[in-house]
Amino acid sequence: MPQPPTDPASPAGTLTGRIAFQGEPGAYGHEACRQARPDMEALPCATFEDTVEACRSGVADLAMLPVENSTYGRVADIHHLLPESGLHIIDETFVRVHISLLGVPGARMEDITEAMSHTVLLGQCRNFLRQHGISTVTGADTAGSALMVAQAGDKHRGALASPLAGEIYGLNRLADRIEDRQNNTTRFLIMAREPDHSRRPNRAGDGTMLTSFVFRVRNIPAALYKAMGGFATNGVNMTKLESYMVDGVFTATQFYADIEGHPEDPAVMRALDELRYFTSALTILGVYPADPLRAEQSVRR
Repeated sequence: MPQPPTDPASPAGTLTGRIAFQGEPGAYGHEACRQARPDMEALPCATFEDTVEACRSGVADLAMLPVENSTYGRVADIHHLLPESGLHIIDETFVRVHISLLGVPGARMEDITEAMSHTVLLGQCRNFLRQHGISTVTGADTAGSALMVAQAGDKHRGALASPLAGEIYGLNRLADRIEDRQNNTTRFLIMAREPDHSRRPNRAGDGTMLTSFVFRVRNIPAALYKAMGGFATNGVNMTKLESYMVDGVFTATQFYADIEGHPEDPAVMRALDELRYFTSALTILGVYPADPLRAEQSVRR
């Protein structure tokens, strides 16, 4: 796994043209980088912490972090990492997780007896694997599995990964879009060293803005209920509210929330003011345009 390079010629404040992601080249994070920032160089990092540090130190301008998947829910540890990262959310992008069965050159579909991938991705192709009698091998990650299959050169072993991984590692696509759920989607957040609260359109030209924040409620009866009341009375749509423990203490709970709107909108301003009254801490993580896929998903519902 490549480590973030040291780059003394690119200190924080100097643009490098890079966006960091976690995983090997060809990972879905890499695909998210190409989709959302095609003009930037994608920089692979071993861990999410390395991805954050690459941006924070100035080795990269931006960091691409997955936060949730439509099938498996939130990505472990990311909600703990975001508030402590020192970075700010400036954009989001949704990636449709299309899975391909990849094989070495010369391999045919009927040659494959086992497939390697990350355990989460293996679980997204159960029907296909069962139908074709293919056993599974757990790999460290999706693109890393593709790399290992390419290096081994065994025509009986395939990899489950993105088409991009097949392209990078010289593997043939033996079957495409084999995921059990065709709407399987991962949401990524794009992080930067400096916040950007300007109103700006998304790729489709829509001006809908989102605000993400974390907060802790005061230790008073019905504090969370009262804190949420301001969003209801002011007509502010809260699209996400999740809780998680802080420092492993059951009594210390932090909440992560996404709302539609900008902090300068009168309704949002009133709702946040009311929230502050019932909280002991409130941190705005980012203000950014909504990805176009949000609207598409709302229409399908």
